[in-house]
Amino acid sequence: MRLRTPLALLGAALLVLVGPPLLSAGSGSDTGTQIPGLRFMVPNTPGGGYDITARTAAKNAEDAELTHNIEVFNLPGAGGTVGLTRLVGEHGNGRLAMSMGLGVVGAVHTNKSPKTLADTTPIARLTEEQDIVVVSKDSPYKTIQDLLAAWKKNPGKLPVGGGSSPGGPDHLAPMLMAQAAGIAPRTVNYIPFDGGGELLASILGNKVAFGVSGVGEYLDQIKSGELRLLAVTGPERVPGLDAPTLREAGLDTDFTNWRGVVAPPGLSAAERDKLIGLVEKLHDSPQWKESLKKNGWDDAFLTGDKFGDFLDEQDKSVDSVLKELGL
Repeated sequence: MRLRTPLALLGAALLVLVGPPLLSAGSGSDTGTQIPGLRFMVPNTPGGGYDITARTAAKNAEDAELTHNIEVFNLPGAGGTVGLTRLVGEHGNGRLAMSMGLGVVGAVHTNKSPKTLADTTPIARLTEEQDIVVVSKDSPYKTIQDLLAAWKKNPGKLPVGGGSSPGGPDHLAPMLMAQAAGIAPRTVNYIPFDGGGELLASILGNKVAFGVSGVGEYLDQIKSGELRLLAVTGPERVPGLDAPTLREAGLDTDFTNWRGVVAPPGLSAAERDKLIGLVEKLHDSPQWKESLKKNGWDDAFLTGDKFGDFLDEQDKSVDSVLKELGL
């Protein structure tokens, strides 16, 4: 995800892979990309953005005959840092990768994790995505202006839910919204959930006044009418969605999130290059291009050392923004 504000530019993250044997080459498949036993770790609960990204990537890779039987598994906890610690502990395991993004960058700071993304092997940044501001169909807030008016009157009494821990994208987006609306970020009642899947039930049940999550996570619920979309957080409207940007709503800020893939430390150059090669083939496949369009994801492809430099920049940016917001 990328944050575009006078404060800082945030962006970021990829997919991560982990685990025991599961990939077998098949006839007609690209043997140059085969990694027997390849596993994707998702560091939060099913249904969230990292989970959707990982499972979409795995299916697309199999449909494109780049691999077979990739295992995707969830290891949630502490905003993704439980999974990160597991990943770093798998030193030299070239058959493991993890789906990650800006949320993990922030969680490292807010959870004071002893393991950081600097301890991993950067593979690729895959996507960039806007966040959305949503309420239940029964909410009294019909527009973003309705919500902002009520929020300004009593920010502490309007809980906002997000699918990331403090420091993650779904936390930073409403904090920047609050600051732009003249609300002190420290007065915001933010309730973190371990991924968009957990958050959804609380929005639908009106346990939170509004929710902030990735656009691709709730498209089905928006289209079915279960959720009411009030605004998108990026610099431009999302095609196919009838919702204004934050700037159109009078807030001088915009924000986008990103997702990518990292692997354990200690890989050989050949193991690292094989993982990058697989993701490059995935990126070029028609299956992945269709998934980008379907999920409202922007292509933000970046690999290897350049992605590593980006992660370092994101780490510094998140630290700076958290301090400037007084969080």
